[in-house]
Formats: sequence, C-alpha cells, structure tokens
Amino acid sequence: MPTINGQEIGGTGFGLMGFTWRKNPPSQEQAFAAMRAALASGMNFWNGGDLYGTPEYNSMTLLSRYFTKYPEDAEKVVLSMKAGVTYDQSPEGVRKSIDGMLKGLEGKKKIDVFEFARRNQEDDMAEAFRVVKDEYIAKGLVGGVSLSEVRLDTLKEAVKHVKVVAVEVEVSLFATDVLTNGIAATCAEHNIPIVAYSPISRGMLTGQIKSIDDLPEDSMLRGYPRFQPDTFPINIELVKQVETIASRKGCTPAQLAISWVRCLSKKPGMPTFIPIPGATTEERVKENAQFFELTDGEMAELDEILAKFPVVGDRYPDYIPVDT
Repeated sequence: MPTINGQEIGGTGFGLMGFTWRKNPPSQEQAFAAMRAALASGMNFWNGGDLYGTPEYNSMTLLSRYFTKYPEDAEKVVLSMKAGVTYDQSPEGVRKSIDGMLKGLEGKKKIDVFEFARRNQEDDMAEAFRVVKDEYIAKGLVGGVSLSEVRLDTLKEAVKHVKVVAVEVEVSLFATDVLTNGIAATCAEHNIPIVAYSPISRGMLTGQIKSIDDLPEDSMLRGYPRFQPDTFPINIELVKQVETIASRKGCTPAQLAISWVRCLSKKPGMPTFIPIPGATTEERVKENAQFFELTDGEMAELDEILAKFPVVGDRYPDYIPVDT
C-alpha cells in the first residue's frame, strides 16, 4: 500500500470539499453515508481545508460531527487539512490557521498532514515551516507538512527546510503539466507522493456533462476558461475519446480517469500518485473507489489521444493563484 508520512493509505483518497463548499450542501446524513462508504472502500486518506465552507459549516465542523458519531474511525483516517483562505504564512498566520483547525476539530481527530494551500511569496517559508515543526509537530498536534499548487522553485526550496510528506496538485487527463514541468520528477527524487486533486477534471471526465447547459446556473465552473462557449466544444472531444476506451474496458469514464492517474505511478521516473476524487453520495464514492489496472498499451493509447486532442483554456480564472 502507498504511505504518506509513514501511514498506510489506500491507492485512491477522498476529497471533502464538496460536502461544505457549495450553496446547498448535502445533508449530514448523506455526507456521513458517503464518508463511511469511502472508508469501507479503502479510501482512508481524507483531504479537507479551513477554506472549504463558512465559519459556521466547514471541513472541521463536518469532521468533528462525524468522529463524534463514529469515534472508532478517527484512527483509521489519515487526515490532511489545508489552510490558505488568506495565504498568511507569517508565524502568526500559521498559528492562527492550525489553532483554528484544531479548535474546529474539537479534539476528535489529529491533523495528520498540515498543508499550505498556496505559497505567499511575501512571507518567509523557512520561518513558516519552523513554526509548524517546533510548535505543532514536536508536540504531536500535527503529523507532517504538505504543499499545494507549488511551482518548481518553491518545491526545491521547501525540501531544504522541512520534510515534505506530500504535494497536492491538479492531475487528470485534462491537467498533465506536472508530468513535464519538473514537479513530478522532483517529487520522485525526494520520495514525495503526489496527491492528485480533480482527477475527473471537475466532473468533465464523468461523461455526465455533455454541454455547458448541463452545469447548474450557479456553478462556479461557468466562469472557468475550459467551460466557455469557445473552449468547451473542443474539450469535449477528449471526453468522447475517454468514453470509448472506458466502454471497451468495462468501466465508467470516471473510473478510467481515476485509474489513469494511479497508473502514472508505474511510469519511469514518476512518484506515487494518489487521486482524491470528491463525491457526495455513497453510490458515487463506491464507483470512484473501483480501480482498473491499465496496461502499458492502454496508457500509450491515452498518451496518443492527449497528443491529438490538446486541452484548450487555463485550469483556473486569472483571479485564482496557481503554481505558487
């Protein structure tokens, strides 16, 4: 089994964002059923954040309630929590983030991995890491440090100051930059697993979105570059190719997309990839958990398709910082 900071995890993890960061969150009953299904399916690496939701209802609120009802699950889950709603990585900002998370969790669960959601270029990275190491890891309140959406020079600097236990970046058939920009190679060099968020490209690779009209009117994706009238029709062609291979493989397009991310680990010079699809229903969680081993020939076929059907549009709108 893969490990993060010495803790065994399943080959596919679980993203918690969708439970609390939306206009109409699913009911607590539905959320708990999905979370239990994830754990039963071996998806024991859970990824949440203090920015996922409101002060009244967020990842910490949800987790505290879940572990209150199911205290026996706390030791089974490897919990990664990201902070970054203000990107304040001064010593005071780091303390405020971690203390806020610990308060929200109400002692029900340790933070196994504390993750910097983005790098703030104005703050001293080494000092931020020192605070986490000396004041939280040393006291057993936090297990290790992870980074998210970092560029190569940030990663190379970070490993000089702290043991980086994971790097979270977007990886999918629609987001392959990390395979060639040095991030994956550097992670492999330092034995750092990559936590791959959005492995089904915000639902695009589920096969359920056939047109922009399939998106809810209030969906934030309507403002994303890849979901615009001039880009979506081009990008949907890649989805059609994925659907064809999935049908032949006997799996859903989402299962193929998630399995492809996991199978990147087999490629020479690559680190371990842990996809963390998010799902808010028990049924969808169980679907995402099913792994289909892809042969070298199938991986090569998908490489050829990626070359023929390049993705159009940036991953995020300009106002969202990436590659920090």
